[in-house]
Amino acid sequence: GQEVSTQEKHVLEDPEMPLARRETGSLFQEQPKTGNQYLEDSLLRSYLKTHLPPKVLEEVNQDLERFGNRLLTKIGPLGWECELNPPVFQQYDAWGQRVDQILTCSAWRRMKEIAAEEGLIAEAYERKYSNWSRLYQAVKLYLFSSYSGGFNCPLAMTDGAAKVIESLGIPRSLKTTFDHLTSRDPKKFWTSGQWMTERRGGSDVANGTETVARKQPDGTFRLYGFKWFTSAADSDVTLTLARVTDAEGHVKQGSSGLSLFFLKVRDEEGKLNNIRVQRLKDKLGTRQMATAELWLDGAEAELISAEGRGVSSISNMLNITRIHNVIGAVASMRRMISLSREYARRRVAFGKLLKDHPLHMQTIARMEVQARGAFLLMMEIVRLLGLAETNMASEQEQFLLRLLIPVAKLYTGKQASAVVVEAMESFGGQGYMEDTGLPVILRDTLVLSIWEGTTNILSLDVLRSLTKSQGKVMPVFFSTVQKKLGLAGSCWKLQPAVKQMQDAISRLTQFTQAAGAKGALTMELAARDFSYSLARIYTGTLLIEHAARPDASPADISAARRWCQQELCPVATQLQEGSYEAEEMLQDSSLVYEDSPAHHSRL
Repeated sequence: GQEVSTQEKHVLEDPEMPLARRETGSLFQEQPKTGNQYLEDSLLRSYLKTHLPPKVLEEVNQDLERFGNRLLTKIGPLGWECELNPPVFQQYDAWGQRVDQILTCSAWRRMKEIAAEEGLIAEAYERKYSNWSRLYQAVKLYLFSSYSGGFNCPLAMTDGAAKVIESLGIPRSLKTTFDHLTSRDPKKFWTSGQWMTERRGGSDVANGTETVARKQPDGTFRLYGFKWFTSAADSDVTLTLARVTDAEGHVKQGSSGLSLFFLKVRDEEGKLNNIRVQRLKDKLGTRQMATAELWLDGAEAELISAEGRGVSSISNMLNITRIHNVIGAVASMRRMISLSREYARRRVAFGKLLKDHPLHMQTIARMEVQARGAFLLMMEIVRLLGLAETNMASEQEQFLLRLLIPVAKLYTGKQASAVVVEAMESFGGQGYMEDTGLPVILRDTLVLSIWEGTTNILSLDVLRSLTKSQGKVMPVFFSTVQKKLGLAGSCWKLQPAVKQMQDAISRLTQFTQAAGAKGALTMELAARDFSYSLARIYTGTLLIEHAARPDASPADISAARRWCQQELCPVATQLQEGSYEAEEMLQDSSLVYEDSPAHHSRL
């Protein structure tokens, strides 16, 4: 039956009741309440059952159920406290002394302790479960993300810093730092920042980095420059890029002039390391986390890469933070859909529950298909990363991982924005009310297509992965999807989806051949559509693979079939329509600037 409260029934049945006697007028809406997020995520549990070794599954299952309860009862309320009590910048004390303190709330500090206790970084580096440890860590982060009050961001950079240090062989000078970053002891656990963006802003660090590093007689360096956007500015340590000056004070421009440095934010007495806080950034979302503009005025730092090898050395950090971005995107979709479907069981409109309105359920189902595809793509990446980190990945799997990280980051960021907006709409006007907690999920989600590289930047990175593989990665991509599709051969219910996928693969193959003959401009113009095509084809293949399991549910099969009904290879369609021709590029500019003064001035 319809779950309508007794109080609501009374008001609805007695419209003549004077308004003054009604406690809340005629508006009664049941708050959606979700339970243990792990137990309510059937796709997650079926994935783990399918892939994890039985002994690992047994241990992991117990811990995740416990963690799900902790999220619900303890961590969730702390996350809301973080939203209500954002960081505050205190530049001077009561006596006029400059202190540059970033004050965070007790809930934020408690989140840091919980992150250590739960091993949200440690799990990936202890490797208790060998190649499955990274996947297990990702699952915990996925569950934690939407409840974390923004603390998932510092964890992304902390994980990235630990990965960089590990990739360098954990030098003796950084051993203590690595131990702090991967500690389970709340009293020892450190978080790390990632200070790359400067005044020119953007992803063009090769031309935008102005910070210089001056070598000191004792072998250390002093950094001088302005960091325009430093996330988690309250972190204990950070990695940053700078240009080393020569004896005459000159620096080398371009990416080959950048080196990677490690520095502690404060000294042993708690004083800033010759760092001045200019201000906190006033952001649309992620307000729970302190993001600041910082002056480095002789900050003591340690060179940890070879001179001029900063960009390649920090690439490991970028890969990890991009994977965290994917995790956050999938988590935000899952959280909003969970709330939306629960609300549909409680909210009555036009005489029946929302779940009994076919169009409403169709809308949520379409969101569910997107979330399921994104989830499987996320899990595929962390599975491959786990293999790579334990030296179990083949050369083909390493190529695939390099390709899929930017593909997944750019595509899930876009998916998350669309799904969360749609889910917000499913609550009607309540979705727009701040005290429901729904707008904060939207605001924090919108950054995911910008952070760690915008969609276009990452699309070009996808092209770079093709170039760096010397033509090897696309054959690996095609052979991998064909192998996965082969597993669905005996499932007749999946045959329409398999056929649609085979057609898309054929069209993508034809595109790569045709575009190769057209030159670099064609590929640049096609980069975004090409990346979308890779994402849709690979994700569809994963959905089909999951639905081909002997114990697959009807929902698994439905999700795979529905995913494959969309345009799977938009890049082939747009090539056929001439969208990547030089003439079209000129038309793009004319279309955008037709009414612009700049356009008329050129004429």
